[in-house]
Amino acid sequence: MATPTTRSDPTDTTHFRHSYSRDKAQLVRRLSRMEGQVRGIARMIEREEYCVDILQQTAALRAAVDALSILLLEDHVQGCVRTAAERGDADQYVDEVIDVVRRTLGRPVRANSRSG
Repeated sequence: MATPTTRSDPTDTTHFRHSYSRDKAQLVRRLSRMEGQVRGIARMIEREEYCVDILQQTAALRAAVDALSILLLEDHVQGCVRTAAERGDADQYVDEVIDVVRRTLGRPVRANSRSG
């Protein structure tokens, strides 16, 4: 059984398009805005602006990253995981999603998975 990372191999005959492809332009725009936010925070630090103002900007940046992550997660579950389920190959994808969510929330990844 192939791992989810193998699915990105375009020579794999079972390959399916990444679900985020339909939102790619939106994701890239969001990343560009985040890049601007990071540069803005750097300028604030260089100008020695008030700490709380900088912290507010880092909170806004964190919220933007979280929103991007949610979009990617939704696309992955609605596309990649759903397609894998239709092919009878969902367990490893579900485990992978659970593990990445656990890491995002600062929780340890499970030692054993259901599909293993």
